[in-house]
Amino acid sequence: MIDRLCDEARGHNTAVACFYFHSAAGKEQLATGMLGSLLKQIVSGMETIPEEISQAFQEQKMAIGGRGPQLSNIVKMLQLVTSSQPTFICVDGLDECAGVQQVRVLGALKQILEKSPDTRTFVTGRFHIRADVEKALAGQAICVSIVPTKGDIIGYLRARLGEDVTPDSMDESLEAEILERIPEKLSEMCVGSMTLRIPP
Repeated sequence: MIDRLCDEARGHNTAVACFYFHSAAGKEQLATGMLGSLLKQIVSGMETIPEEISQAFQEQKMAIGGRGPQLSNIVKMLQLVTSSQPTFICVDGLDECAGVQQVRVLGALKQILEKSPDTRTFVTGRFHIRADVEKALAGQAICVSIVPTKGDIIGYLRARLGEDVTPDSMDESLEAEILERIPEKLSEMCVGSMTLRIPP
């Protein structure tokens, strides 16, 4: 999806930025880092960096220890750059974002969308965060459940098995077992997964 957005945005003065939350990163993935990453991606694609952003970073460099910008400042900079051009922000695995950081991310996205009418945000996460997203975005979220079919999973497995670099280690019995057991387990895990598209 990201590749398609980037291909379609090329040459149309449209920005695409994405971030992936991963549970293994735990407390290292803070809202400031996530939003800072989005800001960096968007600004790096601009022909000229807005003066307000350049000035803000110069001021931060002069602060004690060269500290990074605060969350509120990053949100303001994101509002500035996303309001100047159509922007797609993609956030994958929001359910992997820890506690208060998830609340901060959703709050920041809400503020960005309020100031940027041409921004579209696509967020994915498992079913249990749906209520939190809908509450935080006050009805701005359109939720679409996505559950892979058994055929989808088997098709994927067949493709991967076809790429096996040690095909001699696989016999028909083992392949049949893989194609039977894994789809059942994955279907159980994926039920209730969802994609959230947040329009402005």
